[in-house]
Parts: sequence; C-alpha cells; structure tokens
Amino acid sequence: MATEKELSEFLKSVERRAFKRSVYHVRNEESALDIVQDSMMKLAEHYGDKPANELPMLFQRILSNCTLDWFRRQKTRNALFSNLSDFESAGEDGNFDLLETLVLDGGSERTESAEDSMRRAQILREIESAVQDLPGRQREAFLMRYWEEMDVAETAAAMGCSEGSVKTHCSRAVAALSRALTAKGIHL
Repeated sequence: MATEKELSEFLKSVERRAFKRSVYHVRNEESALDIVQDSMMKLAEHYGDKPANELPMLFQRILSNCTLDWFRRQKTRNALFSNLSDFESAGEDGNFDLLETLVLDGGSERTESAEDSMRRAQILREIESAVQDLPGRQREAFLMRYWEEMDVAETAAAMGCSEGSVKTHCSRAVAALSRALTAKGIHL
C-alpha cells in the first residue's frame, strides 16, 4: 500500500507531463489544469491505498477518463447553448430570425452529415470490439502505448515485463487488429 509520501512524490513526478498532455488534448491551459487536478484528486481519494507500483497505470486511466469527460461536457454544452451574441443581433426592422444565424457561408466549414456521423460511430464500435477481443496482455500493452501514450519503458514498468515483451505484445495487437478490421471491411 502506498504511503502518503509515496503518493505525494508520485503526483509530483507526473504533474508536469500530465499537464502538457492535457493542454495538447484540450488546447486550453485552464481546462487542462482542472483535468489534471481532478485526476489527482480521484487517484488520491479512490486509489490512495493501492500499492505504489499500480499508481502510474491507475493515474493514466483516470487522466484519460477525465479528459474524455471534459470533451463530453463540452459537446453537450455546445449542443445545448448557442453563443448569446448570435441572438442579440436583429435585422433592420428589429426582428430576429434564428434561421438567418444558422445559414452557413460558402467558405465556412460544414458540420458532419448524419450519415458520416453514423458511419464513424459504427467504425468506432467495431474498433472497440476488436480491441476487446485481443488477448489480455496484448490489449493492455496496446492501450497503454497507443491510448495512454506511455512510452515503452513506462508500459514495461506498469505491466511488470521487459521492454521487448511490450514491443512484441504491441506488434501482435496491431497485426491482430489490422486483420480483424480488414475482415470487417474497415481500412484505416
């Protein structure tokens, strides 16, 4: 079980890298700081009694989940609320027409069509299913390396194996995913 000092030292050691990773993902320093702080609090509250060698993997998972939660909240917030300044502008006659604010200019970016959105969601479900079908060690190595963005040495330490084993597990996982997705007609 990790002591309070070990937990504190661990959090200090990952703080800067976690912040940089979060800033890279959310492109906002204040939000990134909130995500990292929430992650650290959740680790301390819920997993502070775990052994010190399990903390890196737990923290990476918590940080990823907090980042995904932030994106979900942003998506919901953006879907529910529109920029209030859009509603303040009225035409010359003083009337406001919401449809006029929604007309896209020819040069502006278009939103994703429902068909494209559905296709993307189906592909993501197929990828998730293929990842779940991987053997445990391959799935673990693949997720740590490519989802958690841990380097080979960190992944090896978290998995308790050699760096060569991590590379082997990742290589086999990528090959298996490629075969499974190609068989389903998905080419990435």
